[in-house]
Amino acid sequence: HFFLIIMYVMVGVMKLKKIEITHKHILLYILTFVIVVFGDQVTKTIIDHTLQLNTGYTIIDDFFYFTYAHNAGAAWGIFQGHLNLFFIISVVATIGIIYYFMQTELYHKLTRFGLVLVFSGMIGNLIDRIIFGYVRDFIDFIIIGYDFPIFNIADIAITVGVALVIFEVGIEEYKAWKISKSEL
Repeated sequence: HFFLIIMYVMVGVMKLKKIEITHKHILLYILTFVIVVFGDQVTKTIIDHTLQLNTGYTIIDDFFYFTYAHNAGAAWGIFQGHLNLFFIISVVATIGIIYYFMQTELYHKLTRFGLVLVFSGMIGNLIDRIIFGYVRDFIDFIIIGYDFPIFNIADIAITVGVALVIFEVGIEEYKAWKISKSEL
């Protein structure tokens, strides 16, 4: 049902606004989606078959580990066990991502790519939630004595995607501010 809702929303939004996009960018976005989702699922499967739950493998002592964990919640384990909430959030986020993407212009390359990364990461974690009822995490860092929450490839895609969107929006706002200052 999730994917039918998404397709319905995409068709509806596309009817409202003709999006300017090149074939090269479409290929880039599809490849990014496939690489992120496939890479996320393959790495999770490898860890799932290699490590016991809640055990780790040291990569760099006192800094970087592969530690296999299940997360039935969101970041830092919040909203544990509220699976239906994550499906609702995924649908709303997908609608928002598609809508925002459709509002961008061809020159908003970082924003568009960032939105594709966020969407890809969300789908990678959603697959886990649908199949297992939790997300499989395994990348574990201890930074200056702080044991950072364990995460996965999908989480990296989401984080980098959000950072790209924020960065480009910041640049656009700075340009607009500079123009407004020069007109005074």
